[in-house]
Amino acid sequence: MIEAENLTKRYGDRTAVDDLSFTVVPGRVTGFLGPNGAGKSTTMRLLLGLDRPDRGDARIHGRHYRDLNAPMRVVGALLEARAVHTGRSAYNHLLCLAQTQGIGKKRVDEVVELVGLGGVARKRAGGFSLGMGQRLGIAAALLGDPSVLVLDEPVNGLDPEGIVWIRTLMQRLAAEGRTVFVSSHLMNEMAVTAEHLIVVGRGRLIADCSTEEFIERSTEKAVIVRSPDAARLADLVTAEGGKASVQEEGLLNVSHMEAPRVGELAAAEGIVLHELTPTRGSLESAFMELTRDSVEYGGAGEPAPAAVPAPSAVLAEEGENR
Repeated sequence: MIEAENLTKRYGDRTAVDDLSFTVVPGRVTGFLGPNGAGKSTTMRLLLGLDRPDRGDARIHGRHYRDLNAPMRVVGALLEARAVHTGRSAYNHLLCLAQTQGIGKKRVDEVVELVGLGGVARKRAGGFSLGMGQRLGIAAALLGDPSVLVLDEPVNGLDPEGIVWIRTLMQRLAAEGRTVFVSSHLMNEMAVTAEHLIVVGRGRLIADCSTEEFIERSTEKAVIVRSPDAARLADLVTAEGGKASVQEEGLLNVSHMEAPRVGELAAAEGIVLHELTPTRGSLESAFMELTRDSVEYGGAGEPAPAAVPAPSAVLAEEGENR
């Protein structure tokens, strides 16, 4: 289990994480979402002891990361996949990490095959593509066969086959009873990967609920209606307080009214319906709606605050130099 309690971290006059509390439990994939600058990476560094909180506490299995005797056997972390010695082969990079934790060569061979790097394991990691480097970072996270995984943007750089692979892997590991905590900006992918979401904005907690519940919070719900008498039905919907917009001839998009009520109005007036389909908002639409006031960096014409200064951090526990 991962526990964050009243975590607060400031850099100068900027608060990156603000009184943040949550728990990540075993047995399911928990997604960690937030706009750019929301404090996700800082939170993950606090969990792993790479930064010290100004206030609050972070524990894994009830202990601080720094107190774990063989941390890679408990926690597998991917924060920066490219944090490798570029002149070292992928195999030797993993072997070096394994030797710091008393992990044998057999496990190195296993994770190399597991992540699909068997054919290039003896090649220099500095020549790897983004996707191959990501697979190497995932291999390092899995090296100790840990019960907890903390993964920051694990699908970054992966092709469609690789995305399906890492999704299936995370879900399988969670089904084995492990704790899987993963951040991503790919909303559609998180919608089919994570069962539970922790959403933050400006360092504060916005939501801690199931993915389904989070999507249901979105107001972007509608009913798709097809009828040869769509114009008359639109008038009836509007008169009852709903909103009906004509998409094309015979097609309506109805909001602020449930599908059964639309059907009742049509039946009462003898209006033929060819389609009556309720829809719900997507994870992306719910995320955009519920984090709108927490966006740090706007588009053109919107001023953006100064970026959070990034502290230098060395992944000493894994032998990875930033």
